[in-house]
Amino acid sequence: MRNLDITTLRSFVAVAESGGVTRAAGFLHLTQSAVSMQLKRLEELLGLDLFDRSGRTIALTASGEQLLVYARRMVALNDEVITRLTDQAYEGEITLGVPHDIVYPAIPRVLKQFHAAFPRVKVQLDSSYTRRLKSEFAKGACDIILTTETGIDAGGEQLCTKPLCWVGAPGGSAWRQRPLKLAFGRQCTFRPRVIEMLDAAGILWDVVVETESDRTIEATVSADLAVHTMIEGTEPPHLDRIEHGGALPDLPAHSINLYGAGGATGEVHDALVGFLRRAFQVNDGVALRAVSGA
Repeated sequence: MRNLDITTLRSFVAVAESGGVTRAAGFLHLTQSAVSMQLKRLEELLGLDLFDRSGRTIALTASGEQLLVYARRMVALNDEVITRLTDQAYEGEITLGVPHDIVYPAIPRVLKQFHAAFPRVKVQLDSSYTRRLKSEFAKGACDIILTTETGIDAGGEQLCTKPLCWVGAPGGSAWRQRPLKLAFGRQCTFRPRVIEMLDAAGILWDVVVETESDRTIEATVSADLAVHTMIEGTEPPHLDRIEHGGALPDLPAHSINLYGAGGATGEVHDALVGFLRRAFQVNDGVALRAVSGA
């Protein structure tokens, strides 16, 4: 197996871009003979003539032009790896706040992508409910937060808008029972609107689980002891979207909003914002909408 050497490729790129060995040697802080030897070894390794030396100046052959495209990419990738893994500027910690119910499936993917790009930066994930996350962000305890809201506050950015849906146990019948048994978090922002719509539809209801634990809610619902509401597309695999055929009221849409994208925040912060945008936009088709003002 033959392996290309990055140092040799760097010399090849320098000669091709500067138009001669002398200028390239000065740029690389090497002697002309050292650069010429590297080029010779590269041609011998590939068994190709990379330069046309018939004229007064060095020109690339067709093979040389083709190699130059790859060489630039390989040198750039090498430099990016070294920078990301060793540059002290990319060390530190960033706090990301995300509501419990939208952590999956997007956030694990975002964290994986971010770690690959900035392995020395720690992301502290704060999973809570929207009201608390907005309070923490206002105090400066979170650098970036996502929220689930019917509206949006100044300084926020709407990533996507999705409807709420009823969820229950796979093949369950709890949604047919009256009074309708509900499981909700104590601080759930969906709860007041859902209850208002049930009242408007004349459907009796009873909150049988009121807790701070999403796991408790999921366990109760998956046991077919109650139903719950979630943003469409965020329901876990052990719960099903209820196809109620009009027996339950249709629920309003909610926005997934981002706070903390503005200002001169730096490359690391901006990269995490970019990953979050793409994660929540990928299947939505809703244009980003920045909201400004007091």
